[in-house]
Amino acid sequence: MLERYYRELLNFCSRRVKDRDAAAEVVQESYARVLAIQRSEVAIHEPRALLYQTARHVMVDQHRRELLRSHDDLAALAEADHPPAPVHQQPDAAFASSQALEAYAATIEALPPRCREAFVLHVFDGLPQAQIAERMGASISMVEKHIARARMACRACQLQIQGQPPTLPAGRKK
Repeated sequence: MLERYYRELLNFCSRRVKDRDAAAEVVQESYARVLAIQRSEVAIHEPRALLYQTARHVMVDQHRRELLRSHDDLAALAEADHPPAPVHQQPDAAFASSQALEAYAATIEALPPRCREAFVLHVFDGLPQAQIAERMGASISMVEKHIARARMACRACQLQIQGQPPTLPAGRKK
């Protein structure tokens, strides 16, 4: 039943891709996909329309593949013309990132033990303050103060990493 549309579909695809061999490949792939649908016992009410729609999809897929493949070969480019690595993979950025992590870790380690415990349980373990208070045998208010103190220390660390002077909370004077 589908065979009667072959030449018509081939002419349609030839006009679109402007290459008879490429059009034949599109038609073959379209028929393969439609026959697979037929074998799955799905009712096809308009086989001609399905063939044309499938052919359009195959042509779009092939065009996208061609776009992906049509890039410059990095091996053919001079080393100076190679695109730079993403910023996060640049040696300077990676080093700065590792230094920042070390600074944050040192800041957290320098916190008083109970403050550090509350902060780690809240930020890294994701526990709510009420659960932390119960686990530590402290009030929720005390846990909130510990977490706030740790966050202020981390904020000061962040400002120091960015090369900015630490700021005091509103209402406080040096």
